Amino acid sequence: MANENYVLTEEGRQKLEEELHYLETEKRAEVGERIKVAREFGDISENSEYDDAKNEQGLVEARIAEITRILSEATVVSGPKRSNKISIGSKVTLDMGGRERVFTIVGGAEANVAQGKISNESAVGAALIGHKKGDEITTTGPTGREISMKVLKIER
Repeated sequence: MANENYVLTEEGRQKLEEELHYLETEKRAEVGERIKVAREFGDISENSEYDDAKNEQGLVEARIAEITRILSEATVVSGPKRSNKISIGSKVTLDMGGRERVFTIVGGAEANVAQGKISNESAVGAALIGHKKGDEITTTGPTGREISMKVLKIER
């Protein structure tokens, strides 16, 4: 993982910084309080409340370390203000098999398909980079299935 090149949009960097601040201030203190209260229940060797709190503490600390690493190694990109080509940060409207789909191309660290944010490293994201409105693109998805799409609109 040390060789991963993280790419973030300015918005993605800001969201990670906000999450890091929340975890380091509020969440860390909240979990610490849970551990303190669980210790008061007595013998911690058979205390599921204590075990749960310690597990949560481990998850919080791991996420803090991950975000810190991403932010320290990431390249923050801002898409060109005026460009007719798709790049990281572009919001793209596509015709995919007769269905109109809208995606924002982002770095892998901030990809979230449920929110319509696809990675520039994904099959679709990588295939779209550099294309213009009206271009028809075909790529192979992760399942080996061919994906055809037409660029209808590019926004910043």
